[in-house]
Amino acid sequence: MSENVVQLHKPTDPPAPDVAPTVLTVVPDTPPAPPVPLWVRSGRAVKTAVTHESTRATARAAARHASYTFNGGRIVARRAWDGRTGARYERMIRAAEAAGNLEAAEEWEERLTRFRAARHHRRMDLLHSPVEAAKGVAVGAGMSIGVLVALGVVMALNTHHVGDVITPLSATIDFIALLIRIVHIVWGPALTIGPFLALLALWSVGRKQQAAPAWALPTNARSGEGEPITPSIVVKALRDLGVPALRNAIKDMGDAGASMLGPIRIAGCGVEVDVTLPSGVSTIEVQNRRRKLAENLTRHEHEVFITIPQAARTVRLWIADSGALDEPIGPSPLVTDDTLTADYAKGKAPWGQDLRGDAAALSLYQRHLLITGLSNQGKTAALRALALWLALDRTVEFRIADLKGAGDWAMFDGLATVLIQGPTDDHVIEATEMVEGGVKEMERRLTAPAGTDFPPLILLVDEAQVAFMCPVKDADKRPYGGSKATSRYFMAARKIHNQGRAVNVLLWQGTQDPTDQNLPKLVREGAHTRASLALGTESQARMALGDKAVDGGAAPNLLRPGLDKGTVIVASDGIAIPAGQSSITVRTHYIDTDTAAEVAERAKRMRDGVTTLHVIERGEDHDPLADILAVLGDAPRVLTADVLKRLTTLNQDAYGGWTPGDLKRVLEDVGAEPYKSDGRMVVGRDRVARALAERDTDGSASASE
Repeated sequence: MSENVVQLHKPTDPPAPDVAPTVLTVVPDTPPAPPVPLWVRSGRAVKTAVTHESTRATARAAARHASYTFNGGRIVARRAWDGRTGARYERMIRAAEAAGNLEAAEEWEERLTRFRAARHHRRMDLLHSPVEAAKGVAVGAGMSIGVLVALGVVMALNTHHVGDVITPLSATIDFIALLIRIVHIVWGPALTIGPFLALLALWSVGRKQQAAPAWALPTNARSGEGEPITPSIVVKALRDLGVPALRNAIKDMGDAGASMLGPIRIAGCGVEVDVTLPSGVSTIEVQNRRRKLAENLTRHEHEVFITIPQAARTVRLWIADSGALDEPIGPSPLVTDDTLTADYAKGKAPWGQDLRGDAAALSLYQRHLLITGLSNQGKTAALRALALWLALDRTVEFRIADLKGAGDWAMFDGLATVLIQGPTDDHVIEATEMVEGGVKEMERRLTAPAGTDFPPLILLVDEAQVAFMCPVKDADKRPYGGSKATSRYFMAARKIHNQGRAVNVLLWQGTQDPTDQNLPKLVREGAHTRASLALGTESQARMALGDKAVDGGAAPNLLRPGLDKGTVIVASDGIAIPAGQSSITVRTHYIDTDTAAEVAERAKRMRDGVTTLHVIERGEDHDPLADILAVLGDAPRVLTADVLKRLTTLNQDAYGGWTPGDLKRVLEDVGAEPYKSDGRMVVGRDRVARALAERDTDGSASASE
């Protein structure tokens, strides 16, 4: 672009010779843009207004409320049509025929016939109703006039004025005239307001049913969080599950899939519904899509449980209320009821609540028990709650090995006859010998006469995986751990599983992360009651509960570690399980260590006194009389049979083969022979203590001489 040079000077003053003329260089600017047409500016403004959030919210609100009113009218019309015609019955007949349920179709057809007969009867009655109504009005009017005239006569006789005879009749006529005037005044506004009230009623119906497009609903309504479960929601969730055969079958059904559903029942903190799948759809296809089904139902995965009931081709859905499973279930009856006692043979331990909110109680009678789960999920607390309840039966003896050694079972000191606490190899050796002592007791009981009643003996090993994985071998090169026939702990557990329940010798085990190495197949399958907390994989779930329970819907691997603490899935005939299911989910009561100690103290007060052995003596010199006094504890007298059991527990090598005759001979030699109390032979503590004191005194005197 060329430059224009302009010289500026005053016309009256010539420029000085030594001053150069002022020169300005003018560079023209870019030509200004042409004015924006008005229609362009208006379009931009409209676009901005449309995209503004408040404008969009206003548009959604308008569409939503208009849809409420329109669809509310449709709903009311549909209800009125169903009420006046047999459309509802015809839909149910088509649905039953599509599902192949001929019995249900016949039943609905019979109901339709009865409905039509009743409707015809009502219509025939309408033909005679005008005449009957006219007669009724005439009779009623005549009686009313007669009553009013009679009332006027009474008034006239009382006032002595003949004109009072028509006073009640004239007052009634004036009242009717007043009503006519009121109706005349109100009628006009009512005709004006009536349509608005009708629209408001239709809007209310549509609003309750959320009868509006999803994009127009409020944000909280579109989220579906906490949305109640209805048949249409369940069918839609199944239709969108990603199973082509299921989706096509629902589309082909005359009732859009409603015939698949049983009644939706309230079940605790959720609802339960049985779904009969159409032909060509297997239950495993639904089970494998649990997460997608939960999301379709606007729930989290852990809030939907899928089980297989007894009916063929049926899945049972339990759907929790949103957030309900994160709420605590309340304290254990062991804590709230100080008078609670236990009955090993006939009672059931109050363990917690099932998903329906009902009390879940477990029978422990002649049932070996296995409970597994990841670390720090409440395994010890769940197992301890059962032991605390059973401890309230004074006939039950406990021998406990806690191979974690963190003090979780310390409250059983003075309650259990054996209490081993620690994770070392030495503790595993002692736990193994404790279980082997239970085998000796079992074999002794098996040789007793038939019909002998034996008190329960519970051998409890917590963190049993430590025992199975112990590499130590004994003097004969036999390993304490492992899963071979030479393993001492494994073989002792197997023997008790095989024959122990018949004589009330039971083995309870708690273990972490079940595998074939730390929980051999033969041992885990020997437990009658199998329970599992949260696990990592499905293979672990099968090891913990068995294939039948997992194939039936049990999924401890889907529990949330850390969030579902204390929630166990139980497979046992000792707990009430819904018909057709192979397992049940229980949210166990949590009893903390301090509270557990209080319950244990109540159990101790029910007993005469128990001497707890913390270390099992092996291969050492022993003093029979001193050992007898030690096992008697603080009790004034103990049954001879119990003394023999305690001696066997104290030193299996020395006293495992003792008979009542051996005990009697030792005590008779020192003048402390057993005697009868309430018809049963007992050993008196005072006698044994006196004999031991005299023996020690005599020994000291001989030594001094």
